[in-house]
Amino acid sequence: MKIVIDTNVLVSGLQSDMGYSHKLLEMLPSNEFDVCISVPLILEYEEQLKKHLPPEIFTEEDIDDFIDYICRIAKKTPIFYLWRPHLKDPFDDHVLELALASQSTYIVTFNKRDFRGTEQYGIHIVNPGEFIRLLEERR
Repeated sequence: MKIVIDTNVLVSGLQSDMGYSHKLLEMLPSNEFDVCISVPLILEYEEQLKKHLPPEIFTEEDIDDFIDYICRIAKKTPIFYLWRPHLKDPFDDHVLELALASQSTYIVTFNKRDFRGTEQYGIHIVNPGEFIRLLEERR
């Protein structure tokens, strides 16, 4: 199974060790699912983590190391076809494009309503808790 993790899940999972976002990050790498990335998503990860994580806890080097780790464990997916504009928030279109290009089954995000209409492509939009419960049901 392939998934795309939206940036808001990474920010949440690194800000607090309580909750499903952090639990999802602790599961990486996983034998149960592959995380898919693209250049635009990695650039967004880097920008948003450096913007939102407290610098007294996470140095730029810490964030760079985390991004490098994600790049090592994730499936790199080139995107040759753009689906823009498709979503209400144009900043989310690249997440949908990655999910389509990588043939991902799930986009894990807290902004579920921003991805309305993606079910027509066979992509399920779930939050981290829903995704972890799905994994538990499959075991």
